[in-house]
Amino acid sequence: MKIALGADHAGMMLSVDLAKSLTEAGHQVEDLGTYSEASVDYPDFAKKVADSVAGGKTELGILVCGTGIGMSITANKVHGVRAAVCRTEFEAKMARAHNDANILCLGQRVTGPGLAKEIVRAFISSSFEGGRHASRVAKITALEK
Repeated sequence: MKIALGADHAGMMLSVDLAKSLTEAGHQVEDLGTYSEASVDYPDFAKKVADSVAGGKTELGILVCGTGIGMSITANKVHGVRAAVCRTEFEAKMARAHNDANILCLGQRVTGPGLAKEIVRAFISSSFEGGRHASRVAKITALEK
């Protein structure tokens, strides 16, 4: 799977760890930065990942900041993106299965690296169930117009 990965300074270390884990699992990771812990603006990196996913360049995206909240708010402004902040594996599975989420947002300051890897695994290994959920996702999409 091809996955876009982005982080700000508060999520950079977890992002590096996740990139390594994903690559070792056989995924292709497009790391869109940041590449240091120098202060940067998270919307810049959220937009890069959101554009990559919405444009079909990558299948899914992962964004990491301090809490995941700012990244999620920003990414959800891009047409075609459904970004979800997930703190548990269950939330990650449900975000994909019921909401067809295509970007996972994590917080380095609130989620340890071991749990973050499990959340990522749950997110990328789950898929949209469709069915009764499809009409609900269609209503979300309609709001973008």
